[in-house]
Amino acid sequence: MTDAANPETVREGAEDAPTPLTDGIHLVVDALKLNGVQNLYGVVGIPITDLARLAQREGLRYIGFRHESDAGHAAAAAGFLTKKPGICLTVSAPGFLNGLVALANATTNCFPMVQISGSSERHLVDLQRGDYEEMDQLAAARPFAKAAYRVHRAEDIGRGIARALRTAAAGRPGGVYLDIPAAVLGEVIDAEKGAASLWRPVDPAPRQLPEPAAVDRAIDLLANAERPLVVLGKGAAYAQADAPIREFIETTGVPYLPMSMAKGLLPDDHPQSAATARSLALRRADVVMLVGARLNWLLGHGEAPQWSPDAKFVQVDIAAAEMDSNQPIAAPLVGDVGSVMEALTERSKPGRISVPSRWREELAARTEQNVAKMAKRLEAARTASPMKFMGALQAVRDVLAENPQTYLVNEGANTLDLARSAIGMSSPRHRLDSGTWGVMGIGMGYAIAAAVETGEPVVALEGDSAFGFSGMEVETICRYRLPVVTLVFNNSGVYRGDGASPTDDPAPTALKARHDVMIEAFGGKGYRATTPAEVAAALREALAARIPALIDCMIDPSDGTESGRIAHLNPKGIGN
Repeated sequence: MTDAANPETVREGAEDAPTPLTDGIHLVVDALKLNGVQNLYGVVGIPITDLARLAQREGLRYIGFRHESDAGHAAAAAGFLTKKPGICLTVSAPGFLNGLVALANATTNCFPMVQISGSSERHLVDLQRGDYEEMDQLAAARPFAKAAYRVHRAEDIGRGIARALRTAAAGRPGGVYLDIPAAVLGEVIDAEKGAASLWRPVDPAPRQLPEPAAVDRAIDLLANAERPLVVLGKGAAYAQADAPIREFIETTGVPYLPMSMAKGLLPDDHPQSAATARSLALRRADVVMLVGARLNWLLGHGEAPQWSPDAKFVQVDIAAAEMDSNQPIAAPLVGDVGSVMEALTERSKPGRISVPSRWREELAARTEQNVAKMAKRLEAARTASPMKFMGALQAVRDVLAENPQTYLVNEGANTLDLARSAIGMSSPRHRLDSGTWGVMGIGMGYAIAAAVETGEPVVALEGDSAFGFSGMEVETICRYRLPVVTLVFNNSGVYRGDGASPTDDPAPTALKARHDVMIEAFGGKGYRATTPAEVAAALREALAARIPALIDCMIDPSDGTESGRIAHLNPKGIGN
């Protein structure tokens, strides 16, 4: 007999020597260890419970979640922070589908992760015989992932994991699904044969150098621009090419605009930052270089009136197919961000790019004007009662400035939009938010991954609606004693809490909760803050103690905007 804890057995017979055996569960763990995986995120159940137990016993850290989508979001965030695919384990069918939400989001955001799911036996699924949690998971995953693979034999587990890890990290990163049926996890094979079937991919994400002619074309465009601009996207942050990016920006003098997850590649108060003159910079720029950024909805698809109709685009992207997806790209630069930026810097060193002073002065004047407006807004919010979003955010900003090593996770509508403008960043990859899809529910998964992968404290800024999608994971935070402080901006509603109802039922946007009491049920520290001073005091105390904590920030129910800054996407019918 064999089991997951002890697959080694002895064949009977006087002349037979003992034959070491292994099984699929051990091969999965051995393959992950061989590939340098340190952390696993998941939810146990049939058929992966023993896999999680064995992984923990073999020195991998397993973080058990309450919901598979949160575990998947954690794996995706781990991939973004480390450039190595994060691993999510899920059970079959409904558990797989829950994890698939995060896998699809990771693929859209270009985060490397692998979702490994157990599944039913193929001969039952394919004839639709009604097996336990029967589902063709491979077919379901394919439209939403970068790639999807299934392992049919234990001897192919090493091959499947190696291929999944390489695919997730190579080229444009993304989510990969790996299906391992329960029968394969339990399959017993010769241990020597099993060990020989495992390997670690060599250089899974090699550098891709740009063509010299393409580099010169881009430099010529920038050199002849009257109003050049660099837009840094989260792909630039993911690349971990911080030094080459900074050198190019500073040696050329070109103004730059960071997207939210690229904030901190250069400090937000850098003299070349156009972050506080965003609208003007986009509308007036005549040559724009996109670095790890896409002309998707977050950048108005590159169209007027957000952009000048005469703007020319330079795009740095590892995927050639991304070029021309929304606008003509006058100078495509295909390659990894680090290699491209190094080449641009080297070939522009003779002073080929010179930014006209009137463009710098125009942006500086608008920046000064907008900073003054923001200062007035913050001052008005400082003493407002009930507390406003900007008052609470100002308190958070001040405390984070005292704790620059802290990672910031942010989601919501107003909470997300306002925090982006109110809280500056000084370190790269220290800000994680809802990203390309703008989905809610990433908060606790991202926060947990940031704490696990970095060992540093994490502050999660959550709208009360957004928090509801993953709020049960505060129990996970408490169970693993992670230094995560969650601030729920509680204005008692979705967007705002003062919506009227024509019936005895609450308004569709109404919410009601005491979140500080919730975390105390799990052993964490709860705070209730009604003023910016109370927010600051609670946050300082919790960060100093490095404890799981939650601050319920009581916000004026009338302080909020329908749908935040994307209200134009919300259709308005007659009578609405």
